Amino acid sequence: MATTVTPRAGLEDLGKLLLRLTVGGLLLFHGVFKAKNGVAWMAGPLSAVGLPMFVAYGVYVGEIVAPIFAILGKYTRIAGLIIAFDLLMAIVLVLRERMFTVNPQGGGLAPELELLFLVGGLAIAMLGSGRYALSGGRGRWD
Repeated sequence: MATTVTPRAGLEDLGKLLLRLTVGGLLLFHGVFKAKNGVAWMAGPLSAVGLPMFVAYGVYVGEIVAPIFAILGKYTRIAGLIIAFDLLMAIVLVLRERMFTVNPQGGGLAPELELLFLVGGLAIAMLGSGRYALSGGRGRWD
């Protein structure tokens, strides 16, 4: 039996694609920057909370691998969770002392970009990929 796609369903799938492309694409820039410049600067924040330096290399998974999977729409829900965890760690490690402060340059919350990526990752995990993805929205972990 053939399924029909209502205009609303088509817009929902486009919305999921837009979310995946935006969160994944913009976060990928952060990952590429870290790939080019390294993660040695993370030694201080990691040691401040008792974590070893090798944990810093997880940022490549959270800011390169997971965004690529989110963009492509493959294992999208897992990618969204990894993105959310990566940004939670960024907030805890680097921005925890400024969590509830206002940014003097623009008036927004200091970690607003990180919070936006975190919530975007959670939304991707909850919504899945939609039809416009390598998985076609049919996989268990789409």
